[in-house]
Amino acid sequence: MGATHGINTSSTGGTTGIVSLVLIAASLLFLFFIVLSGVTTKTPFNKTYFLQADTSSITGARPISRWTFFYVCGDNNQDCGKPVPALPFGYAWVGGGSGAPSKLLGAHGKHTTSTHYYYLWRFGWVFYLIAFLADVFSFFTALAAPFSRLAAGVSGFLIINALFWMTLAASLMTAEFVQARNAFRANGMSANLGKYGFAWTWAAWAAMFIATILLFVGCASGGRSHKTKDTVVSDKPTNGNANGNLGFFRRQRSRRTDRGSFVDAESQRRVVKDEYN
Repeated sequence: MGATHGINTSSTGGTTGIVSLVLIAASLLFLFFIVLSGVTTKTPFNKTYFLQADTSSITGARPISRWTFFYVCGDNNQDCGKPVPALPFGYAWVGGGSGAPSKLLGAHGKHTTSTHYYYLWRFGWVFYLIAFLADVFSFFTALAAPFSRLAAGVSGFLIINALFWMTLAASLMTAEFVQARNAFRANGMSANLGKYGFAWTWAAWAAMFIATILLFVGCASGGRSHKTKDTVVSDKPTNGNANGNLGFFRRQRSRRTDRGSFVDAESQRRVVKDEYN
């Protein structure tokens, strides 16, 4: 008896679709932590910020300033100002600014922020939002990715767009606040990057990156036949040998039959001759 084995390639698409859906959901969660930082003092929102600096020596600023997505807050993300889209960096010291690092000061944002820091974060902030929206759309299409090649392909297209904008946003955010930290330190002021803010950002990027790969793998695997050709494993000789052996025995039987027929014919002729004689 032979055994039949089949490899179901549709299971590959289903698995990659489920994993990619989980990753996209995780990236959305990380982005929510960033966007909602400063809104509440509950963990992990109270620990999520991009930069913290000692601004006690700057007129018009809090003793400790934290830069989040919408707000400039005090220590523990408390005493936050009004939410401002694409918050100018110098809003931490509106109406003052004396004692702030000169590299940070300029004519933008009510004469509080330099051109470099103003536009670096302005574009980075917008790219965050675009990445977030593309991520949301890809999540809803990814719900059908485990069952549909088309859904996997569409979701892959959306998530790769989200990944593109997230790459720009994360890069600009990193450049903005790393340079600002260095400017504070160069001015003899304590400043540190927000571990949670950077962790959520780059974790969201990594989740999008892996989800992109898995969605396109799932789309490609679904393009093949759902099942590969069955492979028959038998304890009998292979078809070629079996056919060869059968042919050999058939030829041997045919030869024996021919020889037997010839002998019978000769015997019959002898019997006929004897009868005539």
